Amino acid sequence: MEHVPEPDAATQLTALKPVGPGYRTDEAGADEALLAALYDYPDALTGTWVRANMITSLDGGATDDGTSGGLAGAGDRTLFGLMRQAADVILVGAATARIENYGGAQLSAAQRQARQARGQSEVPPIAVITHAADFAHDARLFTHTEVPPLLLISRECVADATRRFGAAAEVVDASGSESDRVDPHAVLRIFGERGLLRVLTEGGPSLLSLLIEEDLLDELCMTIAPIVVGGSARRIASGIGQAHTRMRRSQLLTDDEGYLYTRYVRA
Repeated sequence: MEHVPEPDAATQLTALKPVGPGYRTDEAGADEALLAALYDYPDALTGTWVRANMITSLDGGATDDGTSGGLAGAGDRTLFGLMRQAADVILVGAATARIENYGGAQLSAAQRQARQARGQSEVPPIAVITHAADFAHDARLFTHTEVPPLLLISRECVADATRRFGAAAEVVDASGSESDRVDPHAVLRIFGERGLLRVLTEGGPSLLSLLIEEDLLDELCMTIAPIVVGGSARRIASGIGQAHTRMRRSQLLTDDEGYLYTRYVRA
């Protein structure tokens, strides 16, 4: 007969009830400011702080019909915008930039003023980790942005990418000891040297997996969509390396559609 272990006597399960404050997201004002405050970065940073914002289906898929946007709802889009407003730089992988058709961040006049008051640039740049900058010249990454994107590229491809994109992008050598690939530690060092300490990564799965494997992830904001997708959708982190990094729950929000908005920070 199979042995069934006794439950841990120290375990306590807590039913979550709607007893916390609510935040309206359909209009600007005090509620929006209070909600944004929940996603403030730590004060007095002396180095980079890497926050990931990802979405998953109930059955663990990172995409619906090929893109993460198919999983998103109104609340998720609101928090997506709030996290972009707080960041110094938005970091994505090349595949995500292409698949999601990335353009530059779009901020209102009030949001720009708030960023200036915090000592930030009006608009955070998009930074793309790419080995060879395999992008079309008319991609929204270059044509639908106020700030040229940063192309974080391998050393051996810098000259070619600089020649191809010119002023449309800032090409940056982000290699480490190996000249044919980008080193995530070098990426964060470059950000730190530029004062871009509040890092927001929006994936995709390969980039998030790399950050996890290299022990560079400080915070994970994960939306759980009330959707099942089946099929072969990838997880939010997908790579060959493994890690075991303990995270601590910081907050948990929900909405009338049944989405869960979780925030976990390094324990």
